[in-house]
Amino acid sequence: MQLNDLLNHTSEWLRGTGPNSDIVISSRIRLARNLDKARFPHWANRAQGEATLNATREGISRVDYLKRTTFFNLSEIDSVDKQFLVERHLMSLEHAQKADNKALVVDDEEIVSIMINEEDHIRMQVMQSGFNLFEAWNIIKVIDDGLAKELNFAFRANWGYLTACPTNAGTGMRGSVMLHLPGLVMSRSIDRVMAAIAKLSFTTRGLYGEGTQATGNFFQISNQVSLGPSEDEIIESINGLIRQIIEQEKQARENLMLKNGPLLEDRINRSLGILRSARIISSQETIELLSMVRLGSDLGMIKDIDRRAINELFITTQPAHLQKIENKKLSSDERDLKRAELIREKLNIH
Repeated sequence: MQLNDLLNHTSEWLRGTGPNSDIVISSRIRLARNLDKARFPHWANRAQGEATLNATREGISRVDYLKRTTFFNLSEIDSVDKQFLVERHLMSLEHAQKADNKALVVDDEEIVSIMINEEDHIRMQVMQSGFNLFEAWNIIKVIDDGLAKELNFAFRANWGYLTACPTNAGTGMRGSVMLHLPGLVMSRSIDRVMAAIAKLSFTTRGLYGEGTQATGNFFQISNQVSLGPSEDEIIESINGLIRQIIEQEKQARENLMLKNGPLLEDRINRSLGILRSARIISSQETIELLSMVRLGSDLGMIKDIDRRAINELFITTQPAHLQKIENKKLSSDERDLKRAELIREKLNIH
């Protein structure tokens, strides 16, 4: 697989399928692992980092489940391509910086990705569309077991898996769920919900994870505790919380329809109208308007645009994707023009 091949592929997290996919965009399980007796990436010198990279690459190549994957050495790809991979949720913003001795392994379906020498030697993740954490866990278990046979992971009986950041020690697991919560935002209940989440030792981030703010009514919720409970217990605790949020979002949407139906429909259709006619539009405004259009599609107010088509616009209108589509670097103003053109093309074909 070539990196450009991803342009014509729908990311797993945007398929718009799976349980509760009207509210839950995607589910992800991430595991952090480190090689025993090897320095963590931030402490390793160039030679040590290169040795870790080579050892990890060789180990990955021997795992049957990872045979249909592509290895990207980050030092060999440019800044636009790195941002392109970040926009597809295949790697973190941090991983895109200081590319020496860093790599990314991606499977053909964009379900599995493995960052090498990010904060930890290995950060593997599995994505599933919709509310599907256990399915993601079942897949990543197979990968983790396969890698454990090939690589000697840093593990201690009292601490579990050792990680660069102590908060990740233990299982090394982060489970996260991406939610679309316009009902709670518009009913002004979101602050109360987020405060309750924080008290339960969960964390909330934006569309692109750590360091990003919620935008377009998207919230990424994940566990903070990975030491003590088992992997199954962590997933069960996340699932229990997410089920409650799903019910609250459903109730918020129903109340908005009941009390402010005409106003809600007007806002949704105005959002669609702007997207279908705008000649210049920013990334931020696009996400906010697409959020309303997605809500309209989920509520049956918009019938000629399906969820998957809307989801795909969330990613193809991002800066690096626009530049990949045009096959050249674009200024901010040029991207705003191209973004509006692409949206008009996609939304006016019905």
